[in-house]
Amino acid sequence: MGAASTSGSQRYLLFDHDGVLVDTEYWYHRAGQRALATIGIDLPTAEYLRDMNAGNGTWARAKAAGVSESTIDQLRALRDQWYREYLVTEPIEIPGVLDALEELSTRTRMAIVTTAKRADFEVIHAGRSIAQFMDFVLVREDYRHAKPHPEPYLTALDRYKAPKDQALVVEDSARGLSSAVAAGIDCVIVHNDFTQAGDFSQAQHRISNLAELVDVIDNN
Repeated sequence: MGAASTSGSQRYLLFDHDGVLVDTEYWYHRAGQRALATIGIDLPTAEYLRDMNAGNGTWARAKAAGVSESTIDQLRALRDQWYREYLVTEPIEIPGVLDALEELSTRTRMAIVTTAKRADFEVIHAGRSIAQFMDFVLVREDYRHAKPHPEPYLTALDRYKAPKDQALVVEDSARGLSSAVAAGIDCVIVHNDFTQAGDFSQAQHRISNLAELVDVIDNN
């Protein structure tokens, strides 16, 4: 695991996971929509993304409507069940990811910093090769405050004992970008159809796919 070389100014790549390495953002939202629909609450995509970017979860609208915590716990269990079903039945591969990671692994060290729960991460990566390129993975259980709080990325820097100016975050969402900015780390935004309407004005780079990240690393 990990990279063979650490030349260049960006020695450490910190990858978001959902929407960057696997195409799961839509299915997580869909599972939440489906759970909320059982109690008659709709969750439009734009509202969901707005809530997530503000650091709120799937259940913000339900809480505002006075739905009890015990009911939300039941909805969460349904969401998680349906999401894991989607993970094994729906296409979530992003073309070119493995080739890009293999190339990047010759240039820099890499880790995953995700808000995915460990159980979901393990389902996603059963039989996949993405994690072999990483020095480590931080999942939701590995830190206290989720994105857009800076703690996830600061935790990764601490694990590496790395300065901020030698790291680069790779994200697809405004929430993840806010986390990187709050941590004081430069950020690359990679295109994802589901999150493309976000405000990415604070990103240092915008790329269409991970293959373009090789040039970003080589030119820094």
